[in-house]
Amino acid sequence: MAKLVTGLFKTRVAAEAAVDALIKRGYTREEISVLMSDATRTKEFAIETGTHAAQGAGIGGAVGGTLGAIVAAVAAVGTNLVLPGLGLVIAGPLAAALAGAGAGGAVGGLVGALVGVGIPEHRARVYEAGLHSGGILIGVEAKSDEDADVLERLLADLGAEHVRQE
Repeated sequence: MAKLVTGLFKTRVAAEAAVDALIKRGYTREEISVLMSDATRTKEFAIETGTHAAQGAGIGGAVGGTLGAIVAAVAAVGTNLVLPGLGLVIAGPLAAALAGAGAGGAVGGLVGALVGVGIPEHRARVYEAGLHSGGILIGVEAKSDEDADVLERLLADLGAEHVRQE
């Protein structure tokens, strides 16, 4: 059974390098989840969803590769979820999973939502703290157990903290 591999990055540059590396391994932007606080999105990406700047970022992401990967994922209308009660922006498959888990209602908050998608509570608490301090969480469902091991090492080598497969 394939596993969800996650890692927390402290910088935009490191997170973008991770997304680029995952794309080079054959994962699509739609298969990669990105979670960050709304404050981090505003500070690091300075793009408001639904604007012409967001549309341009999506085009740039398709053309520009690495730099645009996270920007396009976060800016793309319809592929991200803004959870105002939690102050988070989520793009990728985890957005649908968290929406289905009722994260928008903030019952149990982010920790409860992450536990609902299969992340153990102790790790969810670490991720929550990291996101609120400006970190960017990257996650991808590995295509195989062997690939999960490779992805875990890859994210760690690119500077991710608290890298795990669940």
